[in-house]
Amino acid sequence: MAGETKGVTCRAPGRVNLIGEHTDYNLGYVLPIALDLACFTTRTPNADGLLRAYSEDLGQERVWKLDEIGALRPAGDWGDYVAGVAQQLHKAGYAIEPLNLRIHSTVPVGSGLSSSAALEVSSALALLGERAMEPLELARLCQRAEREFVGMPCGIMDQFISIFGQENSALQIDCRSLDYRAVKLPENVEIAAVNTMVKHELGQSAYRERVAECAEAVRAIQQRHPEVASLREATLEQLELVDGVAHRRARHVITENQRVEAFVEASARADLAEMGRLFVASHRSLQHDYEVSCEELDFLVDTALGIPGVYGARMTGGGFGGCIVALFEPSAEARFADTLPAAYKERFALEPRIYLCRPSAGAGREA
Repeated sequence: MAGETKGVTCRAPGRVNLIGEHTDYNLGYVLPIALDLACFTTRTPNADGLLRAYSEDLGQERVWKLDEIGALRPAGDWGDYVAGVAQQLHKAGYAIEPLNLRIHSTVPVGSGLSSSAALEVSSALALLGERAMEPLELARLCQRAEREFVGMPCGIMDQFISIFGQENSALQIDCRSLDYRAVKLPENVEIAAVNTMVKHELGQSAYRERVAECAEAVRAIQQRHPEVASLREATLEQLELVDGVAHRRARHVITENQRVEAFVEASARADLAEMGRLFVASHRSLQHDYEVSCEELDFLVDTALGIPGVYGARMTGGGFGGCIVALFEPSAEARFADTLPAAYKERFALEPRIYLCRPSAGAGREA
C-alpha cells in the first residue's frame, strides 16, 4: 500500500464496562465508558478495483474483490471484522468503493476492552466516507457484522458505547429500548483497567454456552410466565422455576441488573464505598454464578482489594482472561501501580498492563 496520498482517518474508541456484565445480550442494563484507547482507520482511494485493509500492528494485509463482497465467508482472522462490516453495508445498499484502509489500534487485543467493536466502527466510518448513517443504525449494523459474519452472538453494548461515548461520563444503556443517559462519576476517584495478559481459549465457546443457558432459563420461566421475553423481565422469585446451571446463570443476570441501578444511584451521591461494594459483588457473581472468571482475574481482584485506598475491583468483559477494572482514591495510584504488577508477576511470571481510564468521546473523524 505504498505511494498512498494522505487520507481521511476515522477513530473509534474501545471501552471498559464499569458494571453490568453479560447483561447486554439479555436486554439488561450496562454502564460502560468509552476510552482514549482507540482504533484508527485511514481511507485512501485506489485504482485497482479492490478493497484492501492493512493492519499496521500485525503487518498483515487482506484483500477483497468488490463484486464478491456480498458472498464473502469468514476467514477466521482480524479481517473478518472489516469484511463483515463491508458486507453489511453492501446489504444495506451502500456501495463499497475501491479503497485502501490502513488500520492502527491502541486497544489491546484480547483484553476485554472491545478491540473488535472499535475496529468494526472505525472501519464502517471509513467505508462510508462522506455518506451519512444514523448513529444507532451504525451501531446495529456493526453488531450484525459481528453476530452474522464473525459468528459471535454479542449484545450491542460495545458498538453502542464506541459510537455514543461521552467525555467525563459513563453511559447507562438500556439494551432493550436502547435508551441511555449520561452518568457523571465522582471527581475524587480513579478508574484503572488491568490486563491479565492472558486469554484462555475457553472464552468463545463458553460465551455461546452462556447465551444458550440464559435462553434455557427464559424458556423454563415462560412455562408459567409467558410474558417474560428475556431475563430482563425475570424476577428472583421466578428463579424457582429454573433448575441446575441455568438457575445460577439467570441469578447472575437478574442481580447484575439490580447492581447497575444501585451503582448509578451510589455514584450520584458519591458513595464510593457502596460503589466499591457493588464492584466486588459483581465479581463474585461472575466468578461463582456465571463462572466466567479465571485464576488470573481472581488473583488481580483479590490483590487489588488488599491495597489501601482501593474501593473495589471486578473482572470486566467476556471473561476467561482480559482485564479487571478497579476504583481507587487518587492518592492510591502509586501504591496500586507498584503493588499489583509485582504480586502478579511473582505469581504468574507475567507483567500485567495498567491503563488509567478516562471517559472519552465516541467515534468520529479525526480533524
